[in-house]
Amino acid sequence: MDYIIYFILTIAILVFFHELGHFLAAKMCGMQTDIFAIGFGKRLFGWNRINGFSFGELEENFDLQGHTDYRLGIIPLGGYVKIVGMIDESLDTKFVETEPKPHEFRSKPTYQKLFVITAGVMMNITLTLVIFSGINFFQGKQVLKTALVGEVKEGTIVHDAGFRSYDKILEIDNVPVDNWEDILNKLLIENFGQFKSVKVLRDNADYNFDISIDLTTEAARQNFYLPPGEIRTVISEVFTESPAEISGIKAKDVFLSINNIPQANRSQTMEIISSSKSTPIDVKLLRGNDTVYTNVTPSVEGKIGIMLGDAYTGEIEYRSYSFFESVSKGVTDIFDYTVFTFSSLKTVIAGDVEFGAVMGGPVKIAQLAADTADLGLIAFLRFLAFISLSLAIVNILPFPVLDGGHFVIIVIEGIIRKELPIKFKIAIQNMGFIILLILMVFIIYNDIINL
Repeated sequence: MDYIIYFILTIAILVFFHELGHFLAAKMCGMQTDIFAIGFGKRLFGWNRINGFSFGELEENFDLQGHTDYRLGIIPLGGYVKIVGMIDESLDTKFVETEPKPHEFRSKPTYQKLFVITAGVMMNITLTLVIFSGINFFQGKQVLKTALVGEVKEGTIVHDAGFRSYDKILEIDNVPVDNWEDILNKLLIENFGQFKSVKVLRDNADYNFDISIDLTTEAARQNFYLPPGEIRTVISEVFTESPAEISGIKAKDVFLSINNIPQANRSQTMEIISSSKSTPIDVKLLRGNDTVYTNVTPSVEGKIGIMLGDAYTGEIEYRSYSFFESVSKGVTDIFDYTVFTFSSLKTVIAGDVEFGAVMGGPVKIAQLAADTADLGLIAFLRFLAFISLSLAIVNILPFPVLDGGHFVIIVIEGIIRKELPIKFKIAIQNMGFIILLILMVFIIYNDIINL
């Protein structure tokens, strides 16, 4: 249910801003808009100036008198703005039987048509920039100043890639690294789909290894998590009337040791507690800047009534940005992600990376939306910004049905100074719908098999 709710919320926000771009641009250019729809298919409810708020479809011959019907459709997978005089998703061609009118799309100059058709993409990019810039300005950035790897378990993709517990990463692709952000960028984003050379300090000696293209592909498909060092086990929640609460343990306490055994990770902490059934254990905790000692007796099931998480306790560099620096960095982030997206597409087309490792559909979006929402508002907003930018990039591709396809047709008509045959444009739209439908089915199939 969480997946469904956050998927609908994510799509609704992205579609609203995208279509709002088309709508505002059309109004600025004096074009009549009959429908502003979030969702496709049957009209669930909507509002217009003629009959106000209403449920269900409008009567077939209902006259909007130049006003817009703002509506919600039954299929929450997109939306559209019906601009009079334009062949769009509705495939309405009734207007061709009359002479072009000043308020119609087809009567406007080429530059206005191009402005309207690209306004949705521009709005998505603007939304991305606002979110990125806002996060940079209000929150800044926390950079983990460590290159130490945490515990690496056998059988994980991180272990298969060549990393071992408590390696200190010195170089990636012959470039020195000293913080966790640079490490993740160089491993997962830069030169995507290519092998990586890594140099680490292991057992007081330099050690070099390469990560193959197959493993970088698998890392993209899976949830690749390289654990940073200097991580301790933190208590995220303490249950009411549990042994932990009775012993004075509080949420956000960090485990330092249990029975004088230093705690390095969650699995170690859970193992000691679960193996001490009904046996008191001595606990050393970090609470803020204070050290707290207590003892607690696990239940007969080996539980003390807590939820555990991970907390980084190493050096953190806090970076703050002015307004203009925030915007500048937001632009840089958009550029870097766009380059990454096209390089990812290139590796898919070249056959170096599996389609499912790069592309995601409704199922993956729903899953990621719910997961990031659980991490908090900032994480969800960042996810929303990435999806908004992805939507902009995909929409501008020169493919029938997409904004990029309309863009190409408008440019051709502007060059030849006449409109292409209506039948040809409808055929292009239909072909695009069919290909897009097949592609969507394939993407959903990939989402499901990769769950």
